[in-house]
Amino acid sequence: MRIARALLPNGDLTFGQVTDDRFQPLHGSPFSQPRQALPAAGQPLPLTEVRLLAPCQPSKVICVGRNYAEHAAEHGVDLPSEPLIFLKPPSAVVGPGDRVLLPALSQRVEHEAELTAVIGRRAHRLTLENALEAVLGYTCGNDVTARDLQRRDGQWSRAKGFDTFCPLGPWIETDLDWRAQQVQCLVNGEVRQSGSTADMVFGLPELLVYVSAVMTLEPGDVLMTGTPSGVSPLHAGDQLVVSISGIGTLHNPVSAA
Repeated sequence: MRIARALLPNGDLTFGQVTDDRFQPLHGSPFSQPRQALPAAGQPLPLTEVRLLAPCQPSKVICVGRNYAEHAAEHGVDLPSEPLIFLKPPSAVVGPGDRVLLPALSQRVEHEAELTAVIGRRAHRLTLENALEAVLGYTCGNDVTARDLQRRDGQWSRAKGFDTFCPLGPWIETDLDWRAQQVQCLVNGEVRQSGSTADMVFGLPELLVYVSAVMTLEPGDVLMTGTPSGVSPLHAGDQLVVSISGIGTLHNPVSAA
């Protein structure tokens, strides 16, 4: 099931189910009641007649650094012995079609395509056995990074936290095996990143256990699981696409701020 969040032609904002090229509005939220219990609200609409938004509004965006060996190697750093986590602010989140803005403070902004887990229920101190029960589904994510500021600052909040630096979408796929999905990033049609979630250093259950031992996960929160190698600079006018098998594609144009 593909769950999207969209602005309808009449101005209503609603969750809905995407099937082929149709959007079926639903009553309620998948984060407050079981998705199977959400009744239809009116007739389905062509997907071209609605504006897809970021599929959730997280209270926090949890990210994982250096979770692919080749990505760590391209930056000349060692793999961590335990998950390396950091946060992006909710104000960084944008949706499909929204612009990624290149800030004047940075001279080198890069893309990072990532499989992103969307939390469906409140969760704390998860175990390996029940960790995936907290996940509603998965979406495409892009951990956009001001690489020069990341290297200069020594900590990553500024480099990762600019407005528009967390594109998410286009929807939440609830039926997906996280363990063997292809993750790609294309810039102007050229493949820059291509990897498999099978190559993660720390798997999703391990990440959920590690994070939830520190902080309570709330419905709508997202966990970005790291990026494969191949990150490269972005420039104004670029067309940025994150593609994940089993989910779809997330398109974002790039502009100067």
